[in-house]
Amino acid sequence: MTVNRVPSITLNDGNTIPQLGFGVFQVEPQDTAKAVSEALENGYRHIDTAEMYGNEKEVGEAIRNSGLDRGDLFVTSKLNNGFHEPEDARAAFEETLADLGMDYVDLFLIHWPLPTRYGGDYVSTWKTLEEFQREGRARSIGVSNFQPDHLDRLAAETDTTPAVNQIESHPYFTNDAVRDYCRERGIAVEAWSPIAQGGVLEDSTISGIADRVGKTPAQVVLRWHIQRGNIVFPKSTTPSRIEQNFDLFDFELESGDLEAILALDQGEDGRTGPHPDTFDYVPG
Repeated sequence: MTVNRVPSITLNDGNTIPQLGFGVFQVEPQDTAKAVSEALENGYRHIDTAEMYGNEKEVGEAIRNSGLDRGDLFVTSKLNNGFHEPEDARAAFEETLADLGMDYVDLFLIHWPLPTRYGGDYVSTWKTLEEFQREGRARSIGVSNFQPDHLDRLAAETDTTPAVNQIESHPYFTNDAVRDYCRERGIAVEAWSPIAQGGVLEDSTISGIADRVGKTPAQVVLRWHIQRGNIVFPKSTTPSRIEQNFDLFDFELESGDLEAILALDQGEDGRTGPHPDTFDYVPG
């Protein structure tokens, strides 16, 4: 097991979140318990899942079998796009807790704003998450893929500032307009697709830095996120990569390295996922 001290970030509600976690997006349910168990054995204490990933039960299974104290873990899940109506959201949240086998999650997010669905009403959805937090069943609440105008609306019409905004961010798409907006308002930024689904790993700038510091390209990019202040949760089902992705705290990138990687940003051309203003997928 790799022994490293993962930094924690204090959220705007006073709770803390480990800056490095383990993600299970696109991990098949039959592979999830083993991958999460491997991650926990390597020292990860932050697990990021979602209703739409279809693997919450297996995440819960791995956690129960780990022997770890629930209080030592940080578990995130996210609301399925098909359940934004308040009553649907309440039922879906109950199912999340049941599938995980827990009486609370550390963080619960609205997965996508879906501004072209539900009459553009993500505000009532957010108010439902506020209920979960008041009840203590979601210690922190946040959003994912929200743009500044979406966040402005929440600020104008609700009482709670999201603790986090989980957004696509990587060297080819730094998404700094959203990152800067969030930071100015005390919203922590979580980066999904942190290595652009592997797309940045053969970049000559990144591989050159990796050769110089004696780390893999993935470790360099993940370290870049950490030093920028992003919360990041790489996913893998390969034990060696799970271990490597945790091994980020025995080196630092120089300021020139950070700037060179930042210069790789391609703006919207670098985006690998859908745009939050138009994404309207609801599982059938």
